[in-house]
Amino acid sequence: MPISPALPASAGRRAATTARAYFLLTKPRVIELLLVTTVPAMVLAAGKLPSLWLILAVLLGGAFAAGGANTINCWIERDRDQMMRRTHARPLPSGAIKPRDALVFGLVLEAAAFVWLWATVNPLAAALAVSAMLFYVFVYTIWLKPRSPQNIVIGGAAGAVPVLVGWAAVTGRLDAPAWVLFAIVFCWTPPHFWALALRYRDDYAAAGIPMLPVARGVAVAARHIAVYAVIVVAVTLSLLWFREMGPVYVVTALVLGTAFIARAVHLVRETTPARAIQLFAFSNTYLALLFAAIALDTLLRAP
Repeated sequence: MPISPALPASAGRRAATTARAYFLLTKPRVIELLLVTTVPAMVLAAGKLPSLWLILAVLLGGAFAAGGANTINCWIERDRDQMMRRTHARPLPSGAIKPRDALVFGLVLEAAAFVWLWATVNPLAAALAVSAMLFYVFVYTIWLKPRSPQNIVIGGAAGAVPVLVGWAAVTGRLDAPAWVLFAIVFCWTPPHFWALALRYRDDYAAAGIPMLPVARGVAVAARHIAVYAVIVVAVTLSLLWFREMGPVYVVTALVLGTAFIARAVHLVRETTPARAIQLFAFSNTYLALLFAAIALDTLLRAP
């Protein structure tokens, strides 16, 4: 009996669909944002462009670590994700991947990240990457997120660890400027995520997640966002106390910071889902450009 040529094509499509589902489990957009902060931290630590091999090694290990953490997060939150319009089509609630397979995939990624970073970078970088996963999964996802409106304030520390990984990869230690970079991302996370929570407040309410806009109301959340925007800008300027920075960074931090605060104030005056998602989108751009300025400023002043 002749074999239908449609069968191999169909199997190929299924394999591609499955691969895409596993890829989406890792939350690639989140990984991209995390890695955007890692390379500038490496550049600042080195005072110049580190070796391309080291950069690639850190980025690969960081992608594995973040992807594993995000996958485990999706596994834990699969039931809550099913209740939210924003997340119900994710691979687990949609049934594209079995829960057990997702958990195994996440653990394998995390183990691969640890082994890779230990072997190619250094033990401190490997330990920091895995610590971020443990904090994200156990402190944020399991403990804080379903219980406290301040969940993202504390839980956001996990997303700030990649800058420490980048710094440790270059120096083998953690110096004061590394902690300032950590603080920038740490303080940036609440207004960034609260803006998203404002846009999808009904989703979080339906899933029983006490995000700040759900637990305290949209007006309170908007005011908190504005306060944190000011704090973020202050922390970015505090880097000047711990590391010599040139005009590229100073001007960028001031211009971006002014725009961030202005948008946050507009959200307080007009607390709408449209304003909230605009601020959320801008906050992504803000962080990426700020860290790009750190790298560019350092490279321009390198001997």
